[in-house]
Amino acid sequence: MDDTDWSDRAFYDDGEWVTWSEIDEQLRYKEWGAKYPNAIRSMIPYFENLISLAESYHAETGLHLAVYGDIGELFGAITYGIRLNKTYAQGADGRLGNDHVEVKTITPFKTKDVVVVDTAGNFNRLLVVKINGDFQVSGRMIDRKALPKRQGRYLRVRWSDLPSAR
Repeated sequence: MDDTDWSDRAFYDDGEWVTWSEIDEQLRYKEWGAKYPNAIRSMIPYFENLISLAESYHAETGLHLAVYGDIGELFGAITYGIRLNKTYAQGADGRLGNDHVEVKTITPFKTKDVVVVDTAGNFNRLLVVKINGDFQVSGRMIDRKALPKRQGRYLRVRWSDLPSAR
């Protein structure tokens, strides 16, 4: 007798079986693409797996993995189309057209929705990504020239002071 599990098979198309999980994945990618036309869709599975891992690890242990910065950068790549720089590259985290983008992430365990930005960095835009306690992710981007002027190298930027997401 055949031991093949047919429960996930949707239909036979063009000489091979298409599964419900493949259809679900394609629909998710279309949703991301419709909401974010500049989405780098190849990054979606990495983002989804990493946020799921962080959430389940926290639920299991009460601890947090050190992955939130990576989640923020992947979110920027997916939602804004930011081309990420190599790991530990000097300057900004990625490029959006000709602009250098710095990505800062507000983690779910932070008590205040604030990031600290090094104004000595080489960036034209700042993307602040917020991951809340329910592991929902959102982002807000601002041009560097729209950031408040202040003396000193470091600038504290509040989530509530940023323009709402598009």
